[in-house]
Amino acid sequence: MSEGFVPLLVLGALFLVAVVLSGVRIAQEYERAVVFRLGRYHSVRGPGLYYNIPFLEWQRKVDMRTVTVNVEPQETITKDSVTVKVNAVLWYRITEPFKAILEVEDYRAAVYQVALTSLRNIIGQHVLDEVLKERDRINEKLREIVDKDTDPWGVMVEMVEMKDVEIPEAMQRAMAREAEAVREKRARIIKAEAELEASCKLAGAAEQITRNPLSLELRRMQMISEVGAEQNTTTIVMMPSEFVTLARGVSDYLNREPAPEPANGRA
Repeated sequence: MSEGFVPLLVLGALFLVAVVLSGVRIAQEYERAVVFRLGRYHSVRGPGLYYNIPFLEWQRKVDMRTVTVNVEPQETITKDSVTVKVNAVLWYRITEPFKAILEVEDYRAAVYQVALTSLRNIIGQHVLDEVLKERDRINEKLREIVDKDTDPWGVMVEMVEMKDVEIPEAMQRAMAREAEAVREKRARIIKAEAELEASCKLAGAAEQITRNPLSLELRRMQMISEVGAEQNTTTIVMMPSEFVTLARGVSDYLNREPAPEPANGRA
């Protein structure tokens, strides 16, 4: 064997070893490798150490972790013709890596566009009050719609949340006036109910007192003690109820109209 042939043999062996070792692959715990053999889908490999046949197999790695996407603000019209600007946050993850590679060209862009259009559509199906007050129900409905559309791509939508809803300033002022009117109405109703209840209690107390004159005198004595508890110069003179009744009778007697004299008849 010639001396020049030995180096070539060593180089060939080293090249062969390098080619064999080039097929060794490592995938992280959160990664999966979609392997193609001669252009056709073969298998999903990983995580950990695995081997691809050099020159015959090639791969595309897919991240299996949850991805957070911020959906840009969308200006849309509600069911009651109010223009609002809504933005949302989307959480999704890959459950079937081979579908995410085989069924759609770019699953990230596809999921984003589905979330974008679904957000606009679902806002158009609800009035403004529902969008502001029933976010949880709308978020769940939006999640179901997006999850259904992305399921053929091996994507599971975990959560969709509307982050902010911007409404026109004129509508904000109108809603503030409406809320103020509602609060004023509630305050007036509560005050009227309190006055009605107080009047019923007072009427019952008055009826109870009139049945027993002694109760009236006791009430007067209680009023004097209540007034005297304060630091004031008010002087109250108590008179028995009989004097009051007598004075009223005398006043009625003096103020009565005289009886008309009968007319004298002519013969």
